[in-house]
Amino acid sequence: MTKFGTFETHARLVERMAGALGVDLEERAQRGVEVSEVEATDRVYRCLSCTAPDMCVKFLDAQAEMGAPALSATRYCRNKAELERLAAE
Repeated sequence: MTKFGTFETHARLVERMAGALGVDLEERAQRGVEVSEVEATDRVYRCLSCTAPDMCVKFLDAQAEMGAPALSATRYCRNKAELERLAAE
């Protein structure tokens, strides 16, 4: 398992993965449609338990270069189902 960064590092990875799917978590929170703070924190803890954060960074960097929303999160993303559900809303 690769240990990678801090809580803040993984919070940014969650934000970036959501953004890659076209989901603006901050904007959702401002509109009051975001999940609770506990659920948002749980996303980051799921990300912290990931075994491939370095691969996530590579995916997100490549996705940013493409400039279009990703069709799906990476298969190993611990937040895949939830972020894809948010993207479909």
